[in-house]
Amino acid sequence: MSTPAPRLPGTLSAPDLAKQLRDGGPLQLVDVREDQELELARFPHPVLHLPLSRSADWMERIGDLLDPARPVAVLCHSGMRSWRFGCWLAQERGYQEVWNVEGGIEAWSREVDPSVPRY
Repeated sequence: MSTPAPRLPGTLSAPDLAKQLRDGGPLQLVDVREDQELELARFPHPVLHLPLSRSADWMERIGDLLDPARPVAVLCHSGMRSWRFGCWLAQERGYQEVWNVEGGIEAWSREVDPSVPRY
């Protein structure tokens, strides 16, 4: 008997995220960057800010902060930290629909909104 493959987040491009945000779907958006990164380049839509360095502050309350029945999109600077957080949500917390924003805020700035500073 084989072990099932671990659940992984799906990949969401910056333009696809922009379309979902325009369409006003049930997407929950999480930004896992640090405070100083948000100061450099704020995402121009409402996000739940959960910096990974302070995960001890919010980890046990994740079910209160994010509705597991709604899709979650996660972003960071380039897509690596958001991927790890997305894997944790899917594998450890059982969230069914988790999306990693491929390329993070960097891709958003390059492909969607050049007014967001790059760093």
